[in-house]
Amino acid sequence: MTTPARLPPGSPSGSRAQSSKQVLWSLAPSVYAPTLLEFSGLAALMPVIPLLALDLGFAAWQAAALTTIFGLTSFLGPIPAGRFISRVGARRALVSTGVLLVLSNLVAFMVLTPGVHGNPGPRHQVTFLGLLLVMAISTQVWQLGRQAYLGTALPPAMRARGMTMFGGVIRLGEVIGPLLGALVMTLGSDTGVFILFAVTAAAGTVMIAIFLPPGEVRPSPKRPRGERIPRSTARSRLDRAVLSRMAMVGLGIAPVMMARVNRPVIVPLLGASLGLDSVWISLVFGVCAALEILLVIPAGTLMDRYGRAAVAVPCALLMGAGFILLAVLGTTLAGQGTTLAVVALLVPSLLIGLGNGMGAGIVMTLGIDVSPVHDRTRYLAWWNTMLGSGRLAAPLVVTAIALVAPIALAGAATGGLCLVGGAWLARTLPRVTPSGSTRRR
Repeated sequence: MTTPARLPPGSPSGSRAQSSKQVLWSLAPSVYAPTLLEFSGLAALMPVIPLLALDLGFAAWQAAALTTIFGLTSFLGPIPAGRFISRVGARRALVSTGVLLVLSNLVAFMVLTPGVHGNPGPRHQVTFLGLLLVMAISTQVWQLGRQAYLGTALPPAMRARGMTMFGGVIRLGEVIGPLLGALVMTLGSDTGVFILFAVTAAAGTVMIAIFLPPGEVRPSPKRPRGERIPRSTARSRLDRAVLSRMAMVGLGIAPVMMARVNRPVIVPLLGASLGLDSVWISLVFGVCAALEILLVIPAGTLMDRYGRAAVAVPCALLMGAGFILLAVLGTTLAGQGTTLAVVALLVPSLLIGLGNGMGAGIVMTLGIDVSPVHDRTRYLAWWNTMLGSGRLAAPLVVTAIALVAPIALAGAATGGLCLVGGAWLARTLPRVTPSGSTRRR
């Protein structure tokens, strides 16, 4: 068994004992590889969900609304997920939800395939809704459990590099997944992505069961049913201080989360308004994804060496500038031909991708930074719930603006929020997060 190098928080001798490369490699079989497998399967399924919903008899607006299940669980799910992880332990929680994910995808394949290719009925629609709910809940447990584990396993001096690698692996899975999904659907049918997701989830679950040490993020001691432990004054003060710190950082980073949620909506719609077809729009996304992956390691190194503000502030400002430029060029270059339309979409998208790539892992890193070591899973659940509200609100803002104005205005509003968030982070982060291991030493 490969046991990750678990170093006590704040242990400079431990961080000198092992190089960062050794620590990251030791975490590969227990965290990074299972994450890549899981998100590859999830990313293969996500683009097919609206199409499968239509085949199963859902109306177009119902098919679009199904994706809000993931937004709702990102807002409502972290606290119950944190309690579950604290009660049974990270390893048991991850393995149990992984098994549930595998079984639900196999059931979905067997039940939904006849409905997609035959006469769909309420039974198929209910099964489909149940699968989406299981996927959303399991993803919350998996992400929170591994985030809490990394907060313990990573030395503080290289925390940002480890968390950025985690975010980079998720991005890599989001690139590989749709390609694998397209291959599976070409060789079989649309419901074949359920088998693909079941296989990747099973492989990731096996790796977690073998390589994740059972002692990390220990289960909470069991208490008799109905017994309540009185909250001490010191604990109440700590909770208020943590919530205050989370709110200060969250106000600045929430616009970045909203921009990430809005980009897959705003960019394609603006591309369509410029007269570009899906091939050009997909190429723009592919180029930006490659750029983001290349920035994963440099971004983590910058955060560990110079502090979180060195990455978070440029991330927010670049994304804000990119969205505003997208709105301006999308308005002024409309109807000017394909070449200018590609330029109008590609240049701002590259600027957005540059900012987003610099911010790989920044949200999870900040969550660890503002959460106390003791009972970290519970505090991380608070953090994820706070940011989940931004994920939930982002598409609602775009929808509200698009009802009364061009989609370019939604891009400009998203960019403006990011610029304000960047200014807020420049003022706030140096006071509440690590200032950089090199300068501190």
